[in-house]
Amino acid sequence: MEADDPIIPIASAAQLAGMHPQTLRQYDRLGLVVPRRTSGKSRRYSLREVAQLREVQRLSSEGVSLQGIKRVLELENEVVALRTRVRQLETALANELLSRPGARVFASSTQGDVVPLRHGTRAARRTELMVWRPVAIDPDEE
Repeated sequence: MEADDPIIPIASAAQLAGMHPQTLRQYDRLGLVVPRRTSGKSRRYSLREVAQLREVQRLSSEGVSLQGIKRVLELENEVVALRTRVRQLETALANELLSRPGARVFASSTQGDVVPLRHGTRAARRTELMVWRPVAIDPDEE
């Protein structure tokens, strides 16, 4: 069972959140906490949505407007979605790196650009000499 699984009916969600079921219906209409629906159109809340209902109650008791609460919840939902996407991308990258060890080889060109090389090839050996002369810094300019 995951935190986002819609398994809790409205009466139980209201009890867990310490609210009246009509308040949950109103929050659903306002778009604050929108539960998923069953095929029979009844509301089913997830554990995460019950936690959001508690957060709505807490913010409301602190004097935050419903519009402000809605914005806070939207931002929190966006953070959750972005964290999930980052985990997916990290997993995909790790799987890619594990499936092709040593497949990515790079070298530097004479202009300093990064140049990809095929696995098993070597960069051309250069024998040019570069002389570096640091610029003297005038102590009065600092």
